[in-house]
Amino acid sequence: MKILKVFFLITILTLSSCSTVKVVSDYDSKVDFSRYKTFAFYKKGIDKASVSDLDKKRIMRAIENELIKKGLSKSDSPDMLVSIFTKSREQVNVTDNNFGWGFGWGFGWGFNPWFYGRQNINVNQYTEGTLFIDFIDKNKKELIWQGIGSGAMKMNSVEKKEERINEFVNEIISTYPPGEMK
Repeated sequence: MKILKVFFLITILTLSSCSTVKVVSDYDSKVDFSRYKTFAFYKKGIDKASVSDLDKKRIMRAIENELIKKGLSKSDSPDMLVSIFTKSREQVNVTDNNFGWGFGWGFGWGFNPWFYGRQNINVNQYTEGTLFIDFIDKNKKELIWQGIGSGAMKMNSVEKKEERINEFVNEIISTYPPGEMK
């Protein structure tokens, strides 16, 4: 029974790890982030992102929603510019679930209990996507904050894609401004 509990725990952790977004952020520690009240999207930067135009719209919509929740507003004369960058790579996970128990002849003298297993190899191929969100001081033209999120991008419908993009953006923007608790 204990083996089943361990197997169940490992399965849950494996499945949940596919849906998480790993996030890191970096920022200029000399910047007073409270002075940034307005934002706009930096078209030149966003045009370089290597995703479809539809995904760019989804990402920008999600960023806009999250920044508005943080009290910022979109403006034609912003304090801060928002840019994105994306990259992806194919990942392959190979899991060897070699488990079981039984009795048999062991090495050495006599009849010894030993563990045996049935070869059960799982191969999971997926795309890992990384989204960079950059906040740039409009007047100084300097990067002031960057959030990076990475995770599996397995999406089989438009709804799932939007949900996953929203999850990425929410997790990344939750680290802005620096020092603020979620």
